[in-house]
Amino acid sequence: MHESLFHGVPRSKIPWYPTINYEKCLSCGKCVNYCKHDVYGVEEKQGKRMPLRNADTCIVYCDGCDDICPSGAISHPSKLETGKIISKLSPQKSSYFDYYISRSHLFSLLFLSLQFFQ
Repeated sequence: MHESLFHGVPRSKIPWYPTINYEKCLSCGKCVNYCKHDVYGVEEKQGKRMPLRNADTCIVYCDGCDDICPSGAISHPSKLETGKIISKLSPQKSSYFDYYISRSHLFSLLFLSLQFFQ
């Protein structure tokens, strides 16, 4: 079985996965119902449902479950820091981090030019 790649980097080397604060977790299951990539599952441990199952199946840069969690118990790493890691590991000439930064810069220039012409 081949490991999946993200911009030429093995997925297992990219530290992008949710972290659950179990003290805040309500065990409501909204994360389980929301994520279609089998990241979460339901497992009883000490009377509490522990929803994290397959962290490596989390889609890189997807953090939709953060917003769906009513108690704010789910968080992800910094997208910027993750981009830096991918950039260092990527064998491709143009890294995703460079693309992300240049695209952000492009939108900033576009916004400023729209302000100028008003």
